[in-house]
This record gives sequence, structure tokens and C-alpha cells, in this order.
Amino acid sequence: MNKVKIGVVEDEIIIADNICESLESLGYHVLEPAITYTEGKELIDNERPDIVILDIHLSGKKDGVDLALYIQENYDIPFIFLTAHADKITVERAKIAKPPAYLVKPFTKEELYSSIEVTLSNFEQNKIQKQNKSPRDYLFIKQKNYFIKLKFEDIIFLKSDHVYLEIYTLQNEKYVVRDTLTDFELKLNDSFSRIHRSYLVNTNYIQKINGVTVSINQQDLPLSKQFRADLLEKIG
Repeated sequence: MNKVKIGVVEDEIIIADNICESLESLGYHVLEPAITYTEGKELIDNERPDIVILDIHLSGKKDGVDLALYIQENYDIPFIFLTAHADKITVERAKIAKPPAYLVKPFTKEELYSSIEVTLSNFEQNKIQKQNKSPRDYLFIKQKNYFIKLKFEDIIFLKSDHVYLEIYTLQNEKYVVRDTLTDFELKLNDSFSRIHRSYLVNTNYIQKINGVTVSINQQDLPLSKQFRADLLEKIG
């Protein structure tokens, strides 16, 4: 069985090295650690770890919460937050990303191990539960004081805007909900396909495709190389 592949994003080199050594001694496959948001993003894009150990406080304009939101918007990968601070401001900031686990420094190797194993176990159970849900052709979204029933066949595409989603329909309506594209995609059926880190389309309404765009409902949406092969395979 393949070892669990772990990415570490920690801007204090000594701490990062200590975490990596602990993880290796526990039998995990550990990637070279990243120390900034940019390096962390490249690590995740290029290596696709099974789980990410992520410090909330990173040097630079973007921190670990920003990176966690990037992970949620683009990948189905669990993460664990690390921090030396458990103050209210830090916790409230971390809650934006809905972390499955949270470790306060200093922590023991045993605490690190149990957090990883519990997080991975819960992640797999959630995937199984989602896969076993009865298929539906609609969902409800909250708009102000109402829940609106939205049929999948009426959705033409979705656009991600950080922690919000814009949902565009055949009736030329636009709904805005607070959710990530990755999480929302799990609620939809197989008619939908990712074409870009910020776009998800209903393949039933695709009119044209070229190397860089997808035309849908008279609109040209960006098609990234990362998702092009999967899209072409899905539509045959």
C-alpha cells in the first residue's frame, strides 16, 4: 500500500524540519516543506499531497488561511492548521476555512499522528457518505430569508469568487452563495465538469471548445490545461 503523502507549509525552517522528521519516523512520505503561500501553492499544484500540515501564520501578504481557501476551491484535499497562538482573533480567522483539525504549538509527535489519522479517516468517511447519497436533480440554496429550489438542468455554469459562488441559470438569473467550488461540485450530478479553477459548467450546454475557451450560452469561459483532458474525456 502506498504511503500517505504529506505536504508541510511552515515558515519557521527549524520547526518545519522537526515536523518532517517526526512524520518520516511515523512512516509517512513527506514532501520538501514550503515556507510561503506561493511555495505552498506550487507544492500542492505539483505534488498533490494526500494531506497538508499548514501553519496559519506565514510570512508575506497571504497566510495559511488564504492557502487553505485555495485548497478548498481547487482540490479535494484535507488539511490541518498549525499555530503558536490560540487567541480569539486567530481562531476566528481560521474558522473561515472550516479546518478539520487544529494543532497548537508545541505539540507532541503522538498528537501530530492522531490528528493526521483522525482527519484522514473522517475525510474518507465523508467521501463515502457523499457518494452513497441518493441522486437528485435539484438542490436548495439560501437567498436572504428564503430557500430556493434550483434544478440542475437550469444551471449553465458556476463561477468561484474566493469564498463565494456565482450560479448562472438558463433564465438569465444569477444567485450568490457562500461556498467553495470544490464542495458545491459534490452536490451536483455528473453533467457538471470543472474547466478552470474558478469555473464549473453544465456540459449539456457546451456549444464550442477550443484550446483555451469553452463557449456556453453565448459566453466564452476560460479553459485551463489542467482540466482540458478530463473535460474532453467526459464529453467523448
